Amino acid sequence: MQNSRYDVVIAGGAAVGSAAAYFLTADQGFKGSVLVVEADPSYQHCATALSAASIRHQFSTPENIRMSLFGTEFLRQFGPSMAVNGEHPDAAFHEGGYLFLATSSGQTILRENHAVQKAEGANIALMDTAGLASRYPWMNTEDLAAGALGLSGEGWLDAYGMMQGLRKKAIAQGAIYVQDKITGLKRDGHHIVGVELASGSTVACGAVINAAGTGAAALAESAGIKLPVESRKRSVFYFSSPAALPDCPMVIDPSGAYFRPEGHGYIAGIAPPEDDDPPCADFDVQHELFDEVLWPLLAHRVPAFEALRCTRSWAGHYDMNVIDQNVILGAHPDVDNLYFANGFSGHGMQQSPAVGRALAELIIHNTYQTLDLNRMGWARILENKPIIEKNVV
Repeated sequence: MQNSRYDVVIAGGAAVGSAAAYFLTADQGFKGSVLVVEADPSYQHCATALSAASIRHQFSTPENIRMSLFGTEFLRQFGPSMAVNGEHPDAAFHEGGYLFLATSSGQTILRENHAVQKAEGANIALMDTAGLASRYPWMNTEDLAAGALGLSGEGWLDAYGMMQGLRKKAIAQGAIYVQDKITGLKRDGHHIVGVELASGSTVACGAVINAAGTGAAALAESAGIKLPVESRKRSVFYFSSPAALPDCPMVIDPSGAYFRPEGHGYIAGIAPPEDDDPPCADFDVQHELFDEVLWPLLAHRVPAFEALRCTRSWAGHYDMNVIDQNVILGAHPDVDNLYFANGFSGHGMQQSPAVGRALAELIIHNTYQTLDLNRMGWARILENKPIIEKNVV
């Protein structure tokens, strides 16, 4: 480590932490030093690398839509923007679209969400049952009343490639990365004066960003702040099938199950029931979830999926905001230089460019310069006024 003091110390160097490091060091008005502390530079267990690696505009909350719209814009320019020494990284962004399906009981919410999305500039088309059946003849539409399809801007990507591109560009711009773990925050009144590392050293700081993912709550607790974020396991399953599904998007079934193409097969998943979704830190795959719940749902929606074979699976973790499943962003009113970007609840990778930019703006300019994300701050948590996002996957 080059210094014993940095102007900004970032806890966590995955997508969110590296996006913050990139935007800080890219801002011409920022002349300070940035230290990113990451315990596992292989990122083999980080949420970004183990996610379904997709981006959507189909939310019900305007701020979530705006963040993902910027994420799409960022990804479209990713190679040239993240170029280092003439090498252009490739995030392999494929705008395959999201398709949210609804039965008769869910179509009112689908249409309400669509109105919000259109007002924000998202390119989403509503489809009726006949339209769905015509466009997707491989789909069972008998129990469906409507669908909402992203015509552009939504899709999937190489999340690991995106994260590494951000990291390498941030380093090229002057950010320092170290393999270590922040085990505690040293607080003096309303200020964090330093961070304690697992290696035994202490680093003084001007500001701290908590981008520690599932470790964020413990880090916040070391500064006397209760962060309502818990680690929740999510399993992802890769399967092969003889089924040919032309123009298959990321399909979100009314049951909550999802599937999309990946290589020569498909990936799929579903959240476990709420009463069987405890805080969890292990990486054991929930195979029974696939056999007993997910496979029957997939075969119902796509009859040809009756003949499928699950060939690979993995488990990762959501940093779940148990209050309202939306990010908690910005400084806590009791600590003026500790910035939070936690509780993404599965949306961290796609929102990381917008959140990284927002954090840089708060630190450099003390206010948001582009997207107004004040609504995503601590006030709603402390006042118990959750933001209800209706499109949680």
